[in-house]
Amino acid sequence: VQLQASGGGLVQAGGSLRLSCAASGRTFENYYIGWFRQAPGKEREFVAHVSWSGGSTYYDDSVRGRFTVSRDNTKNTAWLQMNSLRPDDTAIYYCAAAEKFARHRNEYDYWGQGTLVTVSS
Repeated sequence: VQLQASGGGLVQAGGSLRLSCAASGRTFENYYIGWFRQAPGKEREFVAHVSWSGGSTYYDDSVRGRFTVSRDNTKNTAWLQMNSLRPDDTAIYYCAAAEKFARHRNEYDYWGQGTLVTVSS
């Protein structure tokens, strides 16, 4: 499956952004969709994931309550709604696909190209 993340940009602290992950090539509904981020000088870290049907989600503690992950299998698209953004949310955000429940980057088989989110103070 091919993934393309979009929607990043520059936002002030406290603001919101919605990232999109558009998929093509294979049956989208067969994959968990995960979101990861990588800040300068840091390792890529898990942010959230959504299950095949969208019925189950999981969040890292750092974003729980502020970010919401969702998907629409009829549109082959997943989203990451990010609210109450903070400067430490600044990173390149990636979407990825895994065939089953996965929280570590090594468990994901397919990756999008990333979209930059910059949160100013």
